[in-house]
Amino acid sequence: MHTYKTVPERADFDYQCLVGPQKVTGAGLADLRDHFGLKLTKHMPFGCVRDAEGAIYAMVRALNAPGSSPNPTKFIYQSTRTGDGTHLRIDQARSAAQASTMFPRRWLDGDTAGWASHEDEAGNPWRLTASGTHFSWREEGLFALEGRLLGQGMQWYLPGRDWGTFYVSQLYDVAGMCEGRAVKGFITLDQAWMAEGGAIHFKKDLVVNHGMHVIWWTFATVYTDGTWDLGSFMVGHGRLGYAIFQNEKGEVRCTTDIEGEVVHKPGSYFVERAHIVVGGVETWEFVPDPKGEMIDFVGGFPITAQQEGRWRRRGDTRTPDRSLGWGETDRRNGSARDVRPAGPGEQA
Repeated sequence: MHTYKTVPERADFDYQCLVGPQKVTGAGLADLRDHFGLKLTKHMPFGCVRDAEGAIYAMVRALNAPGSSPNPTKFIYQSTRTGDGTHLRIDQARSAAQASTMFPRRWLDGDTAGWASHEDEAGNPWRLTASGTHFSWREEGLFALEGRLLGQGMQWYLPGRDWGTFYVSQLYDVAGMCEGRAVKGFITLDQAWMAEGGAIHFKKDLVVNHGMHVIWWTFATVYTDGTWDLGSFMVGHGRLGYAIFQNEKGEVRCTTDIEGEVVHKPGSYFVERAHIVVGGVETWEFVPDPKGEMIDFVGGFPITAQQEGRWRRRGDTRTPDRSLGWGETDRRNGSARDVRPAGPGEQA
């Protein structure tokens, strides 16, 4: 039982979350309705795939909802084959070649939701479909991916006095071709509902605009023996925190009893090591990909340091076949719950 040392204002729950699984359907993905008085801002397909040589390709596109207030993200394509090969870098030429599409075409065909560029739009066309079983994403001239839903959908809700966030995720195990090479990995299709006029990472964002989170990640790993685990979690200040974990046994576990700590590389926004502890007993640790730092985002948008790697339960010796561990920390917010930087000297 939590003991309050200070009492918040009415309708302020000190960043307590609700978290749970949700059934994924095409009709649900296409639904534009409000939830908890919040407005749908957009769908956000993003993820990483790798080729046989270990090169990483990371992609994200904004599927902005009608009448929403978009943040600066439209389409971003990164690769470790761009630049000197030591980091994930934005491929400016390939990103610019695709249609940017502020508000896409959208449809529902049976139980499959779809989004696409407009026929008269500049740039290479794109098309994306998703349902409770299947996913496809094609960017003409760049990549074509498709695959299956892995596990169940995930959702969390964070109420606030003036703003709020309802966040939904569904994760797909995908394979296909990228830059002419066979690849495999994961795409997560996320959705965010926020206060009217809000935009994730940008405006009326209850977590980011108030500097509240320390660690926020979505992850999935399929192992060579066919087993898998996936999840989403956040650790922040006040009561902020949630975790939802799943595996191939059909187990879905949720909690708000989560702590964590991150150590950043000296003079850097990126993670040297990080771990979380769930329920006081279960420890998961981050294994950074040596090339997973998305350095072109630093000083731009998103304003948090994005990084690819892998999360594993401490002591797990299974061999990964493919994985996703795209998440973020914010050094400006501190290293653990209610542990904020003492001053400018501790900030990168």
